[in-house]
Amino acid sequence: MSKTIPALLILLVAALSTSLVPRSLTAPQPSVAGPKPLQEVSSPPVPLKMTFAGEEVPLHDPDIAERLEKEILSNTFYHSKTLQIIKLANRWRAPMEKIMKEHNLPSDFFYLAVAESALDENAISSSNAVGMWQFMASAGQEYKLEINTYVDQRRDPYLSTMAAAKYINDLKATFGTWTNAAAAYNRGKSGLQNAIENQKVDSYYDLFLNPETYRYVFRILAYKAIMESPDKYGFALGKTDLYPALEYEEIQVDTTINDLPQFAKDHRTTYKMLKKLNPWMDVNAKYMLLVPSGKSYTLRIPKN
Repeated sequence: MSKTIPALLILLVAALSTSLVPRSLTAPQPSVAGPKPLQEVSSPPVPLKMTFAGEEVPLHDPDIAERLEKEILSNTFYHSKTLQIIKLANRWRAPMEKIMKEHNLPSDFFYLAVAESALDENAISSSNAVGMWQFMASAGQEYKLEINTYVDQRRDPYLSTMAAAKYINDLKATFGTWTNAAAAYNRGKSGLQNAIENQKVDSYYDLFLNPETYRYVFRILAYKAIMESPDKYGFALGKTDLYPALEYEEIQVDTTINDLPQFAKDHRTTYKMLKKLNPWMDVNAKYMLLVPSGKSYTLRIPKN
């Protein structure tokens, strides 16, 4: 018995010694990683050289480069809006640029329409500017867009593009450059003229303007950069992701239509499709189109 007790004590001491050795010394431990970041955000590319309507953007000036980068950042990371614009551009770019070419307007002004309305033909601003080109009623009427109880041609993408082309050409004649014309489209003719005279410079890039116009041309340039190379800015879209062009045929209407839903049905379509193809008509939702004597309208109906 006296020999057994010391043996038990030796075993007990050995067991206790083993239990007190840190685990790190007895077995390798799995490494504990820190929390993963929710996302990794990097700065999108800013072009080193760029033109607008054939006119060089002075990106060698750090202030100009920074103002462009600000708009690129804003629109690159406004994912839902910019993604939808890229999809819609596939529908509207070709017909709008065709009209611009016919009126000697550089194709870069397509991006002005993007900046104005995100290519929404029904867009309405807080100041009641309407359509893709955001015409005020007075300017729209000056450039032969019809605006009344039943019709608002500011909502017609084709007619409003023609009117915008004429207006911008007039601004170019007044201010000498396409860049200044784009700024005047936002600020207004007298507003930009006053700023040029008061600040004794003749370039948009040298003017200190109200915040909206100060950013305006750079927003246009940002959309140009992103939409010309969407993959560089993280927008990976295939051809099937883009919205298709609208297919339609045109008919002439020279008498009042008192029941547009029935008119649509007679032409094997729906009032919904009639409005989609002709957003300029029936703006008061009375389901009718008043056609004055001696006048006619071109209606688009789905191509069958």
